[in-house]
Amino acid sequence: MPAGNHRQAGDAAAVQVVANGAIAFAVFLGGFVIFEPAPYELFLAALLGVWVICGMRIPREVAPLLFLFTLFNFGGIISSFQIEEYTRGLIYVAVSYFLALTSVFFAILIKQDMGRLRLIFRAYVVAAVITSMLGIIGYFNVGGFEIFTRYNRAMGAFQDPNVFAPFLVAPVLYLIYGVVNRSSSLMPLRAGALVILLLGLFLAFSRAAWGLSVVSGGLFYLLLIVNEQKARVRLKYIVIGVAGVVAIILLLLIALQFDEVSKLFAERAKAVQDYDGGQEGRFARHLLGFELALTKPLGIGPLEFGYIFAEDTHNNWVKALMDYGWLGFVCWLTIMIWTLVGGFKLMFRQRPWLPYVQIAYVVFFGHVLIGNVIDTDHWRHFYLLIGIIWGCMALETRWQQQRLDTAGGNPDVGRMPATRKSQAINPTGSARTSLLEH
Repeated sequence: MPAGNHRQAGDAAAVQVVANGAIAFAVFLGGFVIFEPAPYELFLAALLGVWVICGMRIPREVAPLLFLFTLFNFGGIISSFQIEEYTRGLIYVAVSYFLALTSVFFAILIKQDMGRLRLIFRAYVVAAVITSMLGIIGYFNVGGFEIFTRYNRAMGAFQDPNVFAPFLVAPVLYLIYGVVNRSSSLMPLRAGALVILLLGLFLAFSRAAWGLSVVSGGLFYLLLIVNEQKARVRLKYIVIGVAGVVAIILLLLIALQFDEVSKLFAERAKAVQDYDGGQEGRFARHLLGFELALTKPLGIGPLEFGYIFAEDTHNNWVKALMDYGWLGFVCWLTIMIWTLVGGFKLMFRQRPWLPYVQIAYVVFFGHVLIGNVIDTDHWRHFYLLIGIIWGCMALETRWQQQRLDTAGGNPDVGRMPATRKSQAINPTGSARTSLLEH
């Protein structure tokens, strides 16, 4: 190979390393949202700008997501002009649209290189472990770290325990997968990280996060068992699963021996709190919101619901109607259904990215459920999950196209360069080992 080609290949490899490092750092920053705009927004905005300048294209598989989010936020712009202080609403919609763009961006990054899935999840785990440790230390009131708690609940480097705890669920599932499937040499490290995340999750005392953990964890483990072909491995999953549940119960019993923990747990474990029921409770406000939406097709303005009823919507569907109007509601509903249906089609297909999309999907599904009792429309990790699912949907489309091209008698069509093995999609599934072995 000529010297010039060697130099070009080296430059391309260096650019790839820097790009992947920047992506990992962006995901890592998602675990630290003490103030706004958070470093996550600032860094990711710069990163997105660099990608656009370098000629980033929108794949046709991801274009519908961008189109729907654009329409959704256009509804928010219209809604903003329903109030006198429309500037406040426009700022809120601008943040919404940026977060929407992050999901599109992550989907594109994954479509470009499926090896980035492991990169994203590893960075996510590191961020989750650190922010969980901050929450745990703060909960036990260790020298000045109580700033990482609120209302005697761990919240890590977040502004709300109810956002902090759901942030930990996807990394928990990723570590569980590593414990039951990967090399034993890193078992102590993964198990230790898992304990830290579970403790942080518990000490947040978030009912939504607890429910999310049970639903997502149960579905993910069920998918592991159903997708496994070997009876011996299935039995291993079942044994480890039972042992894990027993261990969690024992740890819970130990934690409840502390009076402060048991008292707060008993209070937070109630299915319906005082502020949920009643004529002015959360669920009553949901009904009022739906009734109001019938007469306000353009919405009432972002955040205006909270000013009128003294409490936020705490429901994504009501929020879409109030803040983004009927147009926004239809777009939000379409995005949720499209992501759920498109992602579900990937749940039982043996692909190199299967565990990643399974984790993202079950956690996303859980977020859709808790979105009935809490607002998740500005949760950064929620858009990351959407981006992962859509990125894997795009990978599946390319996989299917390559199989059709090969079956058509032209095996060279769609073949990836040898220098980009992490992008290569092998219909036999042999790429699974190289992507998931570490």
